[in-house]
Amino acid sequence: MRALAFSAKALTFSAKALFVALLTLLIAAPIASAHSQVTGYSPADGSSLDASPATASVTFNEVPQSQFATLNVVGPDGNIWSKGDARIEGQSVVVDVGELGPTGEYTLAYRITSADGHPVSGTATFTLTQEGSGTPGAPADASGTSEESEGGFLGGYEHIVLIVVAVLAFAGALGFALRKPKTKK
Repeated sequence: MRALAFSAKALTFSAKALFVALLTLLIAAPIASAHSQVTGYSPADGSSLDASPATASVTFNEVPQSQFATLNVVGPDGNIWSKGDARIEGQSVVVDVGELGPTGEYTLAYRITSADGHPVSGTATFTLTQEGSGTPGAPADASGTSEESEGGFLGGYEHIVLIVVAVLAFAGALGFALRKPKTKK
């Protein structure tokens, strides 16, 4: 009977520990996945322009880290049309563009490191309706600007798995520390 009473207490404790672990996960997961979010593009995504913009930019909801920030303008010919390196200005990553060339769809391809250290990448497009007289740069695929799949083996959710493992390890250690020692008769 005594063993049954201890088992019921252990089961009650385990249920409470599991509830605390799940509650912690639900609270921590949104915090852990709060990466930089795009708030705007210049030129605007999907816009049509009849002249080349002086610069292109992607604006975020927070200041991105300045290390490893890239922004390239890739033309319909597959060449890079942006000039120089990207730079951080406030909450935006900015690159000089100069005169564009052929008409068609241009792609803004960006990759930044968010304030929490997580890489964020994506693309936006605009269309040039009047041909320009600019000179293209290198082919985009040779410069490493092609789309890369984001995230590791868990698709970018490694931090959530780490939180779950940490919470379960803590709950197990707490359960072990609070167990009652067996008494000998």
